[in-house]
Amino acid sequence: MIHTNNPIIKHKAGLPNLAEELGNVSSACQVMGVSRDTFYRYQQRVEEGGIDSRIDKSRRTADVKNRVDEPTAHAGVTSAIEQPAVGRHRSSNELRKRGVFIAGSGVRSVWLRHTLEHFKK
Repeated sequence: MIHTNNPIIKHKAGLPNLAEELGNVSSACQVMGVSRDTFYRYQQRVEEGGIDSRIDKSRRTADVKNRVDEPTAHAGVTSAIEQPAVGRHRSSNELRKRGVFIAGSGVRSVWLRHTLEHFKK
């Protein structure tokens, strides 16, 4: 029996447990509404890395070539810390006055990467 407290993968842990109880993989897959291929994929992940390996990880990789350079990103972060009530476009304009050229959307991306996307953070 596989046990987990993680709510994201709790239903995925139930599939092998159900198959074990029923003694039939096909019946368990039919009850849970998944294919047998999915069952065996789950089973392989558990064997390779344990139950926590079943969390679906994002396959998307960051496109680093579209990011601003590090000094510009640092200026965006410091402006957010200095003036937390200022929005992204005003922050972009203030940075432009200092000689740092970054668009409002770029400021937002920098803030998101550093978890500064809203006033409370």
